[in-house]
Amino acid sequence: MRAAFFDLDKTVIVKSSLVALGPELHARGLLHRRTLIRAGVAQLWFQRFGADEKRLSKVRETVLKITRGWDQDEVRLLVKETLSDVIEPLIYAEALELIDHHLAEGEEVYLVSSAPAEIVEPFAELLGLTGAISSQALIDGEGKFTGEMTFFAQGENKALAMRELAKQRGIDLSESYAYSDSETDVPMLEAVGHPFAVNADRQLERIAHERQWPLLTFSHPVTALSRSKSHTPFLLSALVVGVAAVLGLGGAKYQRR
Repeated sequence: MRAAFFDLDKTVIVKSSLVALGPELHARGLLHRRTLIRAGVAQLWFQRFGADEKRLSKVRETVLKITRGWDQDEVRLLVKETLSDVIEPLIYAEALELIDHHLAEGEEVYLVSSAPAEIVEPFAELLGLTGAISSQALIDGEGKFTGEMTFFAQGENKALAMRELAKQRGIDLSESYAYSDSETDVPMLEAVGHPFAVNADRQLERIAHERQWPLLTFSHPVTALSRSKSHTPFLLSALVVGVAAVLGLGGAKYQRR
């Protein structure tokens, strides 16, 4: 069985899911305005220059410090109430088309994100995906975030989780697909036979050129409710092959798909 693995931030949606939820977190008293502004600046930096493991590690520590003491049920309720208004309008149409194509082919489709499960899992459900791989926060006996993680879905950990899932589900990773925008997700892309760099940062773009991985550009945000089932595999393949051919990367490989 084949599967497709999609990074979430800047691959399926336009920006960081945590940044997108920031105003609502601030409105409910969970996030200070100063922190919200700093998160927006960091988002602009990552979009322009990408993110390496050192920067992401710093972001992780900051997020864990901020979330310490948050009530898990309150966060879940916030995500449930705001998902359609805040996150859903940020979905890339091109990502939806690819997701629908893989599902139509009978393949399993997973979100793979360093964002917490409280955000990633409801979003995967909204899109009708098979499941999700996400970071897992440690919760104390009162249902509060402790500021620690039991699993951080970043870098090599994404690939490890994908391999473990593949064993459980009988997925052939050599025939599977992965889509991501960041150099930090190179292990995730290396784990499959068909890696695609989407809206790649500078470092990933360089690596994609060196390894002849197809480069894709997603640029049209829509909502999940507006998704059309009229796309055909032929039209989708032609679109992707055309983009890859222009860049001189891997067109023939995807055409066989």
